[in-house]
This record gives sequence, C-alpha cells and structure tokens, in this order.
Amino acid sequence: MKSIGAAKFKEQCLALLDQLDAEGLVVTKHGKPVARVLPYERRFERLIGSLRDRIRVHGDLTSTGTRWDADAES
Repeated sequence: MKSIGAAKFKEQCLALLDQLDAEGLVVTKHGKPVARVLPYERRFERLIGSLRDRIRVHGDLTSTGTRWDADAES
C-alpha cells in the first residue's frame, strides 16, 4: 500500500483519488499513519439487488400461528 504525507495529500487530493487503486493509500503525519483511503465498494448494494425476484413469502410474516384473547383474564 502506498503512503503519502498529509501536506502532499492535501495538495494533490483530487488527482490521488482519481488514481486510487484497490490497495488504497495511507496518509501519514510526521511519518506515522493517520488515515487510510480505500476505494468505495458497492458489494452490499449488489448483494441486495441480486436477491430481487428470488425470495418468495409464504404465509403471514407477522402471525405466530397461535390464537389468543388479549382481553381474557388469567
């Protein structure tokens, strides 16, 4: 993973974001890592969309299947 000083990152931020690879980039201050910049992954959005038309609901999802009388005294 590449690293870059905070001052240089500030100067070149937009260009660095355009060149960002899968490994990402570590931003350092005084030689110590302070942040990691990673590309955004749409992994979860693809997962949810991939389930469309594949899930079928059978029955009532909110029913327990047991009859009960809420007004009954115990």
